[in-house]
Order: sequence, then C-alpha cells, then structure tokens
Amino acid sequence: MGTSNSKKREGKRTRGFSASIVVVGCFILALLFFNFVLGNPANFVDNDPANHPLPNNYLGTIHKGGPVVCIVITLLMTTFALSIERGFAISKAKGKGDLINFVYDVNKCLQASDIKGAEALCDEQKGSVASIVLAGLKKYSDMETTTEIISKEQKLLNIQKEMEVATSLELPTMEQNLPVIAAITTLGTLFGLLGTVIGMIRSFAALANAGSPDSVALATGISEALVNTSLGIATGAAAIISYSFFTGKIDNMTYAIDEMGFAIVQTYAAKHKNN
Repeated sequence: MGTSNSKKREGKRTRGFSASIVVVGCFILALLFFNFVLGNPANFVDNDPANHPLPNNYLGTIHKGGPVVCIVITLLMTTFALSIERGFAISKAKGKGDLINFVYDVNKCLQASDIKGAEALCDEQKGSVASIVLAGLKKYSDMETTTEIISKEQKLLNIQKEMEVATSLELPTMEQNLPVIAAITTLGTLFGLLGTVIGMIRSFAALANAGSPDSVALATGISEALVNTSLGIATGAAAIISYSFFTGKIDNMTYAIDEMGFAIVQTYAAKHKNN
C-alpha cells in the first residue's frame, strides 16, 4: 500500500525543463546575437567588423571581446532562462494559497484533531508541500484504522517515515536546475577572465609585431579585452542572486514541511497517550 502511494505521488511530480536543452537553446541565441546584432557592420568604422567599433558604440565594443563573449552571453541567458523556469516551478510547488496561512490552518485542524479537515486543506492548497503533508495525514489515518498489532512508537515512526519518503520524492524537483545556476556563479567569472587574458595577449602581441608602441591601439585593445571581465562579473552576480533567492524559497518550504511533520506526529502521540 505504501509503495503504491509513493508511485502515485511520484507520478504527480512536475518535471522542469532539462538544463542541457536550455543551454543549447541559449547558445544558439547567443551565437545569433553575437554575429548579427553585436557584429552588425553598422557598429564599426567603414562598416567593416575587422575595424575598430565606432566611438561610444558599445555593441561593437562587446563584439570585439572575441568568441569568449558568446560563451559568457550563453551563460547569462541560461541564468535568466533557468531563473524564470525555477520561478514557475517553485511557485507551483508552494501551492495556490499563502504557505504561512496554510501551515497555520493545518496546525489549527491538527489541534482540533480534525484530520479530514486538514486533508481537505491539502487538497485545496495543492503543490509539493501540500502533497507531502497529505501523505503524512493519510498515514496518520492508516495507523488509526490498522488492525495490525503495532506499538505506538512504531506507528509514530511509520508516520514520520512516510513524510520523509514523500519529501525525498518531491524535493529533487524543487531543486532541479539549481546546481547549474550554482555552477554558472563560478563559470561566468572564469570565462570572463579567460576572455580578458586572451584579449590582452592578442593586444600585446599586435604591438610587438608593429615594432613601435601605440598607446591608442593598446588602450583600445585593453578596453575590448575588459569587456569579457565585465560581462563575466555581471553573469556571476546574476547567478548568485538567482541561486540565493530560490534556495531561500526552498528552505522556507522545507521548514514548513518539518513543522507539519512534527505537528502530525505530536498530534497522534497526544491523542493516543494510553496506547
């Protein structure tokens, strides 16, 4: 019976978009943006992308950062895309109503020993949190109606275990794609620095081949190389903000689940003191 319920819950889980598909899609978009928007001939002197960008033309300047810019833009787009996807997924996992009010109302029903009322609230709330709480409530009812000879401690353990199993099924879907965003917090900055180093090497190599120092050319080359650093830092910052925001949301839901699990077990223990 427990295995059947677990399979049903597992079937209800909502899978988000695969991160690999998002990365490939963002890379294609970044490549098109790099070549046709940043690399538009109108951004450069004499309409030639081989020349320097026009004065104060930031699109052309970014394009001069080189191919690594395309990778950094891919990471930035991926961060935005996965953040939007996680926003919808976590909102759905939280359920329809306010989570704090849901916890308060379920606690109120538990204090009144109104298990059916608590189950009705879970059905109304929906989402992963409600699904986990509902699993605990159903196991609570099963333990009350079971004809097996089981000690009170074992019944309490069964209720707690059921909620742990339900949590282990639901939690991975809430955390899906967050490791990718966490990786981008580092990769964005590293690729930005890589692009800058490559650009600096290229600039100094060109000056060495020219035979005489050209301060204007050197300054231009360095500014174009530093485009990678600025983009990389912006990408890393965006990923850190996104990761911190969504992990905070998940922590809040985890706290609510833990509180509900404790309340359900305590309610059963208080109601069956003499068992």
